[in-house]
Amino acid sequence: MNSLDQVKIIQLPKILDKRGNLTFFEGVTHIPFSINRTYWIYDVPGGETRGGHAFKEQQEFIIALSGSFDIVLSNAKEEVRTYHMNRSYFGLYIPNKIWRQMCNFSTNSLALVVASTVYNPDDYIWDIDELKYL
Repeated sequence: MNSLDQVKIIQLPKILDKRGNLTFFEGVTHIPFSINRTYWIYDVPGGETRGGHAFKEQQEFIIALSGSFDIVLSNAKEEVRTYHMNRSYFGLYIPNKIWRQMCNFSTNSLALVVASTVYNPDDYIWDIDELKYL
């Protein structure tokens, strides 16, 4: 089981320009894994929650590209930690074996998720109690 102490907010480079700002990230230069999959979450109806699972192997890096949302994390033994994501130049690194839920999505929010693995349905942990035994 991973510790919540491994979770971290990572500030990304920010290039300021009067024509509009630019932020980027590059694989292991800015995040602690090689990128194998990218997906985004959008058009979340008010009051809905996303996630509600952990991964055996997959690590993630999540950015609020637009709007805001909360990421609630637990490893099933420690206290729960909540991260409010609302800046496109900060991302949250989440190691494997950490339970995650995303909630409180603002209107027109856009969450970018970068993953260390390709999609594998067998990698999902759907029961938080299962984390106690990993």
